[in-house]
Amino acid sequence: MSGARVHDSVPHTARPPRPRRGALLAGSVGNFVEWYEFGVYGYFATVIAARFFTPEGGGETEGLVRTYASFALAFFFRPVGAALFGRLGDRIGRRPVLILVIALMTGATTLIGVLPTYATVGALAPWLLTFLRVVQGLSAGGEFGGAVSVMTEFAPPGRRGLYGSWQSFTVALGLLGGAGVAALLATVLTEGQLSDWGWRVPFLLTLPLGLVALGLRLRLEETPAFRHEGGRERPPGREVARAVALGAGRVMGWSAAGYTFLVVLPSYLQKTLHTGFRQALLVTVLANLGFAATIVPAGLLSDRIGRRPVLLTGAGLVVVLSVPLLNLLQDTGTSNAMKGLAVCGAGAVVGLMAGPGPAMLSEMFPTSVRHTGLGLAYALSNAVFSGCAGLIITETMKRTGSVDIPAYYAAATCAVSALALATLPDNRGS
Repeated sequence: MSGARVHDSVPHTARPPRPRRGALLAGSVGNFVEWYEFGVYGYFATVIAARFFTPEGGGETEGLVRTYASFALAFFFRPVGAALFGRLGDRIGRRPVLILVIALMTGATTLIGVLPTYATVGALAPWLLTFLRVVQGLSAGGEFGGAVSVMTEFAPPGRRGLYGSWQSFTVALGLLGGAGVAALLATVLTEGQLSDWGWRVPFLLTLPLGLVALGLRLRLEETPAFRHEGGRERPPGREVARAVALGAGRVMGWSAAGYTFLVVLPSYLQKTLHTGFRQALLVTVLANLGFAATIVPAGLLSDRIGRRPVLLTGAGLVVVLSVPLLNLLQDTGTSNAMKGLAVCGAGAVVGLMAGPGPAMLSEMFPTSVRHTGLGLAYALSNAVFSGCAGLIITETMKRTGSVDIPAYYAAATCAVSALALATLPDNRGS
């Protein structure tokens, strides 16, 4: 099963364009909301650390580590959500589960925007924030598997790579949206205003975004593949577990490099290279622009030449370029234009993995376990290699004193991921 292609019994000609477009839109908008919030949390990590995790007299680094620990905890609940909601999605359908998870994500994120801080309620503040992060992690765990299942199950012949790439593309848009809002607030507000109340605004904006997403999903049709094959017998559990482990290995480089370059980078630039908050956000916007630019073309290319060459190219480039990129950013003699071009290129390389990645995972599992299987593979990889990225990088740098840790982390994970990707069948997208 781990290397098999998907063979839906539903004739593709029976799938009219309108439901396909609706599936792309309904699936994409939930991903946008989810990754907008996760991006905002990463971009405001230093502010959140000061407001929730740094009591009077506490150190900044200690607070940042605790902030990333909360960040990681949400990711470790993603596999739980993937198993729980994936099981529901494979039994009762993709549509009702996608409606449920977007409602949970919207509610939890909006509540973060009104939470009392440590100065107001003391030690209760970080616990309340962590609880809401757990709810977000559970809902996000069910989001990916359902959204990718919907997109790829509605895809016409030979277009799963293109359709699946929209999941990753809206991740990029969500991260860009979060970075854009953060940069705008950092521009129009003083540092005091931003720290006092301005950080709440991006979280509160999730409410109208989530309501729009909920409305679109209420109008979503169930996928033809699930209607025809959803009730079929599940493959053996051991076979599914092997495919989940292999899938997690294949996307671990994408997970780690993506969070290193697209989310952790702002805090790294501020704390290690002493870059201003606005400049750090600008660098992050450029990285996400590069990321967004290559995702859909990479998905389309994988439909033509196969998933393996595109994915391996992305992983290999990260291995080769991570250390030179970071050294370039560290060099005070490098022009701002060159630094911007470098981080834009780093994002573009990650996009080569993110474009074909969703379709690759979808094709590893039959319809009866697809929501669960691909959701678990992605969630496990993200829990370990994305959710822990900030914590691992920050703590390792603290212990070793090396400022090159982010580059080593991205390169090492992509090297291991390349080994798993080498086992991928070298056939065209079907």
